[in-house]
Amino acid sequence: MKYGLTPAQAIQSFPRPPWLLMGRQDRIGSIEGKFADIVAVSGDPLKDITELERVGFVMNGGQVIRNDIK
Repeated sequence: MKYGLTPAQAIQSFPRPPWLLMGRQDRIGSIEGKFADIVAVSGDPLKDITELERVGFVMNGGQVIRNDIK
């Protein structure tokens, strides 16, 4: 537990997404049928927070930007 937070607490401490604050859940914020911004890692960041340093997949605005996960 570095800096006094567990990995789960660190991830949850990120600011709330703007789409949630703007009440846009009907169009964005989930994957199915909506624009998507996604970051994926191979491991479980709740068990090893450094997984977030090894991003293997990125989707922005519904377009795949990076896909290193096989």
